[in-house]
Amino acid sequence: MWCLPSAPNGAFVAAMERVLRAYERPYDDADPVVCFDEGRKELHGEVRDPWPMAPGRPAREDAEYSRHGSASLLLWCAPLLGVREIIVSARRTKQDWARAMRALADHPRFTDARRITVVLDNLNTHTLSSLYETFAPCEALRIAEKLELVYTPKHGSWLNIAEIELAALGQQCLDRRIADHATLTAQVAAWTRDRTAAAVTVDWHFTAADARIKLKRLYPVLVPITKETNAVA
Repeated sequence: MWCLPSAPNGAFVAAMERVLRAYERPYDDADPVVCFDEGRKELHGEVRDPWPMAPGRPAREDAEYSRHGSASLLLWCAPLLGVREIIVSARRTKQDWARAMRALADHPRFTDARRITVVLDNLNTHTLSSLYETFAPCEALRIAEKLELVYTPKHGSWLNIAEIELAALGQQCLDRRIADHATLTAQVAAWTRDRTAAAVTVDWHFTAADARIKLKRLYPVLVPITKETNAVA
């Protein structure tokens, strides 16, 4: 969401520039940049069988549907590599996030990575402590040492490229009724496989230098240092 502070905000611009600098780096197998985000899908089933499309007749479905709970979608993508993975989970807990980070750290594409830079938001489950609440200390440390977490600013999730992936997933795969976890998992896996096979990447253009011009009003105004200021100090 494009949501900006109403006044100069050092915390916002500091986090924003750290994210933007990560996006400016060329792809490096030893230190890839990956973006992570989570989405949600309500599971709805049909009460009456829909009518399929036919010559001269559009597809039709009843406005009434049955509810079957919801599912969480834990997604990561490597914008410059065109690779992504999605875990379908019943919940979105610290343990779910920790298992997603382990799957990322152990992904075959990142076997040679010394470090994986992960851009993500400030959700309270997105902390290294979640690893220690899920795995034995030695395993938690192994995963933590391979990850560098780079947080988007508070109310600045629009800086996370993973939101673009979730939007594409919603438009291309999830814009219909899906009744159960098994079907959702199969459909998401097929979408992920096809999009990765096509090597769909993201070419991010907004840089830290651009931010200092276009979002200049968010940067704190520095007080000039004078002889009087030094004398008071």
